[in-house]
Amino acid sequence: MKIIKFGGSSIANIENIEKVFSIVEKRADREEFALVFSAFGGVTEQLLQCATIAQQSEESYHTILQELEKKHLDIVRSLVPVQQQSTALTFVKVRFNELGDLFHGIYLIKECSDRTMDYVLSFGERLSNFILAAGLQARGKDAIYLDARDVVKTNDRFGHAKVDFAKTNALIQDYFKSHKGLKVITGFIGATDKGETTTVGRSGSDYTASIFAAALKAEQVEIWTDVSGVMTADPRLVYTAFTIPQLSYNEAMELSHFGAKVVFPATMQPAMKEDIPIYIKNTFKPDEVGTLISRESGEGKIIKGISSMGNISILNVQGPGLVEVIGVSQRFFGTLANYGINIVLISQASSEHSICVAIPSKDAAKAKSMIEEEFRYEIQSGEMDEVQVMPDMAVIAVVGENMQHNPGASGRMFQALGRNNVNVAAIAQGSSELNISAVISQADLQKALNALHEAFFLSDFKVLHVFLVGVGLIGKALIKMIAIQQKKLQEENMLDIQIHGMANSRYMKFHEDGFDLATVGAPDENDMPMDMEAFIGTMSDMNFSNSVLVDCTASQDVADVYSQILDAKVGIVTPNKKANSGSLDTYKALKKLAGQRGVRFFYETNVAAGLPVINTLQDLMLSGDHVHRIEAVLSGSMNYIFSELEKGMPFSEVVAQAKEKGYTEPDPRDDLSGMDVARKILILGREAGQDLHFEDVAIQSMVPEDCVDAATVDEFFEKLKKHDAHFKQLLDEANAKGEKLRFMATLENGKAKVGLNSLNSEHPFYTLKGSDNMILFTTERYNDFPMIVRGPGAGADVTAAGVFADIIRLGNYSR
Repeated sequence: MKIIKFGGSSIANIENIEKVFSIVEKRADREEFALVFSAFGGVTEQLLQCATIAQQSEESYHTILQELEKKHLDIVRSLVPVQQQSTALTFVKVRFNELGDLFHGIYLIKECSDRTMDYVLSFGERLSNFILAAGLQARGKDAIYLDARDVVKTNDRFGHAKVDFAKTNALIQDYFKSHKGLKVITGFIGATDKGETTTVGRSGSDYTASIFAAALKAEQVEIWTDVSGVMTADPRLVYTAFTIPQLSYNEAMELSHFGAKVVFPATMQPAMKEDIPIYIKNTFKPDEVGTLISRESGEGKIIKGISSMGNISILNVQGPGLVEVIGVSQRFFGTLANYGINIVLISQASSEHSICVAIPSKDAAKAKSMIEEEFRYEIQSGEMDEVQVMPDMAVIAVVGENMQHNPGASGRMFQALGRNNVNVAAIAQGSSELNISAVISQADLQKALNALHEAFFLSDFKVLHVFLVGVGLIGKALIKMIAIQQKKLQEENMLDIQIHGMANSRYMKFHEDGFDLATVGAPDENDMPMDMEAFIGTMSDMNFSNSVLVDCTASQDVADVYSQILDAKVGIVTPNKKANSGSLDTYKALKKLAGQRGVRFFYETNVAAGLPVINTLQDLMLSGDHVHRIEAVLSGSMNYIFSELEKGMPFSEVVAQAKEKGYTEPDPRDDLSGMDVARKILILGREAGQDLHFEDVAIQSMVPEDCVDAATVDEFFEKLKKHDAHFKQLLDEANAKGEKLRFMATLENGKAKVGLNSLNSEHPFYTLKGSDNMILFTTERYNDFPMIVRGPGAGADVTAAGVFADIIRLGNYSR
């Protein structure tokens, strides 16, 4: 014998009912079972709504009642052939006549007692089960409608009645012995010895199934619902959550207590007592295995699941008068119990100086008032502080019997929370090591759940959640690189990079599960208009752990929100120089804020594209070295221009060629002005520990004076031709001395300068060609022979590669 229960969502409409009947019919001829059904989906809530409206003396309950009656009659007409409908239709109409009289009475007296409400709510299950039994009979099944009130006997605690198992078990056993056929049993309801209708609390239909299973010593209980079992975490908050194949009764009860609503503790108690396994199955995916709940925990990870409970407040009682005073705890918890306030979590310092409890936020004000009244004398005398309430909190719990045999579970839990900047307000752990619970800010709940899920279930992988601003040449190259390397990074580096948001100057779009990088295109008119505040808001709402903003723009507007992003505990990777080359105060503030929030701010590509310049300089400084001098060719475009000039082409043609190859900005004056190089040497100087301001950088522009104000780029090139002779003269003078022209930056003694230099063959820059950059660090350690970094310093691909390297470095840092 098996007991099979289907929930309201499984029978919410005729299509779903057909799926249920298909499951039942496939098994009816080969095994013995009884069925328990909830009310049709949504019916219990509508009955409750009707009662509430009637109690307020509003006649609009009639409309809802009429809709409910029509719904039930329509299901009868869909399930049962016309010639067999009369009995079921009569049953439905009689029940709704009774309901009409009930609600009219509630309407008149403006009162609905718990006893009346139980009777009202019982109609949902009575109607659904009678109709479904008729539907099965119409399909040739020997189905028998069983009103559970005839066999499930309870006390008169209406709303949450307690079952008298001795009487109930005997009645169930007698009924099944004397009645053959497929029993269709009303869930959720019972009756007192006087015949008064009662309900057995939330998840009542599941509980009914368990009651019958225990009485009949059934082989198993199956609970069919709209999910494929108990999940490792709330799938609405953790997108990588998956079904737990097996749980012990204790694990399932712990997960249920802290928010996993698939199965409730009351459901498990009768089955657990008789050691009857419970299966959680999905009506809409019947072939999936689901979750088995039994005495055995089964093999698996250190923990089985992570559950959570929101809308929690912390109540904190503390004071010197609590230390070594007997009876304080009794008074504290007794007061909360007397006023029906449920305690979710308890934490107490070993000094006895404070007691901290987590309670539902809806009870916080009442609890505070009652405790302060109970301890009025102690508060007035200063022995106890005023009761503190911390609202907007949540409880997270990691659960698993395997924690008993694996040291380090709590270390892994709090390390994951700490690395993601989730502050813990209170902690509780039982001596059985079955559950470790923590209270955190409600705002950090999703981030915390994802961090813990990755730490315990995806610990082989580090998931990095990327939000990309700037989908131009660099951004597109970056997306392509990540797409190509994604699988290899997962397999060899255990790093999974997902892009969840991307934006250009006009549009933005998001994907909670991460874009398919092989097919994704740039945002367009079919997406949302770009708004930086809205972009940040959506990123924050997604609240992923290990999030990073990648800024591949040159936008000051984006740089201006870096502090907001870091403050939200989101890392930044960027080639955008605007933030670090702005005011010195802003530069220092961003570095400090990143440290305070425990997030990474990586900008290796601010200087020399993908070359390891900033990271190398930071390592030198961290190891105690001191920088005396920096010489650098920092513009790939400028080095290309002056290298190509040596081949005899006119200066204006070389600049045009550089623009065509994509080495310069769309307006080459941005490169020729020297401003870009000035920003780079400024950043290097600051990284070298010098308090440099932009005005400390002397800049020699390569833009002739009459070309500065040219209205268009074409006009600029026309005017530039007039200066070809001047640049040829500079080249000829350098050649006459056996030297070469290099546009370079120098930093020494707290001053920086940028401009054109003529260098002899002994200087390392003499051999530079094309778009290469070269940086010389003369330091305390590298004094006689400077440290040299050389390589390509321009181009979308090398810059994107540098950004990609920073992203990977950030991911590895976060492990």
